[in-house]
Amino acid sequence: MQLDNTTNEFERGKSQLSAFFSFLFSYKTAVILLAALMVLPIAFLVFVAASGDFESIGHLARTVVPQSSLTTLEILLGVGVMVALVGTFSAWLVSFYDFPGRSIFSWALMLPMAVPTYISAYTFVEFFSYTGPLQTLVRHAGEFSSARDYWFPDIRSVSGTILVMGIVLYPYVYLSTRALFQYQSSKVIDCARSLGAGRMRVFAQVILPMARPAIVLGVALALMETINDIGAVEYLGTRTLTFSIFSVWLNQNDLAGAAQLSLVLLLVVAGLLMLERISRRNRQFHDLRTERADQPVERIRLTGKPAWFAVIGCSLPVAMGFGIPMTVLVNYAARRLSESLNPELYKALFTSLVLAGFAALVAALIGLMFAYALRKDKSHAMVTLVRFASTGYAMPGTILALGIFLSLAMFDNYIDGMFRHYLGISTGLLITGSGATIIYAYVVRFMVMAEGTLDAGLSRISPSIDMAARSLGRNQLRTFMSVLLPNLRPAIAVAALLVMVESIKELSATIMLRPFGIQTLSTHVYDYASQALIEDAALGCLLIVVAGTIPVIVLLKYSGIGDVRN
Repeated sequence: MQLDNTTNEFERGKSQLSAFFSFLFSYKTAVILLAALMVLPIAFLVFVAASGDFESIGHLARTVVPQSSLTTLEILLGVGVMVALVGTFSAWLVSFYDFPGRSIFSWALMLPMAVPTYISAYTFVEFFSYTGPLQTLVRHAGEFSSARDYWFPDIRSVSGTILVMGIVLYPYVYLSTRALFQYQSSKVIDCARSLGAGRMRVFAQVILPMARPAIVLGVALALMETINDIGAVEYLGTRTLTFSIFSVWLNQNDLAGAAQLSLVLLLVVAGLLMLERISRRNRQFHDLRTERADQPVERIRLTGKPAWFAVIGCSLPVAMGFGIPMTVLVNYAARRLSESLNPELYKALFTSLVLAGFAALVAALIGLMFAYALRKDKSHAMVTLVRFASTGYAMPGTILALGIFLSLAMFDNYIDGMFRHYLGISTGLLITGSGATIIYAYVVRFMVMAEGTLDAGLSRISPSIDMAARSLGRNQLRTFMSVLLPNLRPAIAVAALLVMVESIKELSATIMLRPFGIQTLSTHVYDYASQALIEDAALGCLLIVVAGTIPVIVLLKYSGIGDVRN
């Protein structure tokens, strides 16, 4: 009897141990650990901010926060209005009207998305400077001899910052509203027209209300990019909250104050994230398509002055957002052909490719794990966990960099202390002294791209395929490796490509986390620009813009927006 009890206890313990190891090595455990790793920087940021001296935030609240907050809000408001107007208006024109060049404008209007905001700032300052083509034309036309003889707007101002950012960020609104217009039912619009509503009335009372969720989504994404920027605002001389964090950390050497100021900016970000939900309260929006309503809306052909008005309305955003930067960069690069032989440029390019490549690989693997977890477990807890782990894109690179630096520096110091105590040797900065911190920042910031792309790819594979494979004797791992993974190769390639290109363009986190001696393409350009050597940085800027066109081409291919048949 005692032997039976002992056997039962052994079997029970063995079963519990097996269950523990099964949980330990399950995908759920992996998702929990990876999600914790994604949110670790913010947790440390809050910890350091709470443990710091509150006299610092009091001093910042009196001297820095008021003006920086006002400037930030002015820029956010201006950029929000500009991208909403330009993006919605251009999407409306190419979606509902036919005019000369419409098929070209349908994809060309997305090209400014390839230009990072800091490169846009560099080129706009050069274009609008005293020696630039615009002021040269004004002096020639008015026969002026100096700048004192005429008035010209200053691009290094809040309004100039709004123009520089808005003209390259409006594609976020254009993309979302164009996609909605393209797939929205034509019956509603035809019904309004049959009741005698004119073009503007249909737009104001039918099209615009239907597009409101897409407009808000695009504006929110554009404002996220605005908050993340540090290169443009510094070059244009506008002191935002993001730049203030950068200054407090590096110039004043006040980590606690920078962490506390970061939490203030996080409140602004949280407000932006709640914008769409609040605006949608007590309202519902439905897709009014039927099985026969997926045909594109019949476009109205424009002739005469309306047609020219439409051409000008679509040409200006493309010319300013993409034409001006490319013209300035190509012109300067042609003057500095010797820069093409600069070994520092190619070293920076190689470093960018290596760091971005590793980040793309890691992000694709983690994103695949998150997407697969959502496929296997659609519970509210799992969905919340994955979505929370993928919110790094909502965090400005400056805040993310500060949180990563604080957490990894503490880990490095702990390891160094252990080795000093037990072995009498110093390990130095194992992680923060290498490019691993930059890769970590890229993965956390752009995880939403990888997870979202792979989740969309998995959603196209019917769950019945999994069940069929399991019924044929394949276990969960073999089903994933031999059935799901081959079908996900295109989505994995797209996810890795998007993360890699965005990592090459990223400046805010890179400039704050780069170890001594490591130079990426974006920091190479930033260093030259900070010394007003834009001509020497032109080739590097061109490489970044060319890399930035890759996700635009991918979006055109997979969204169908650039299809001339539409």
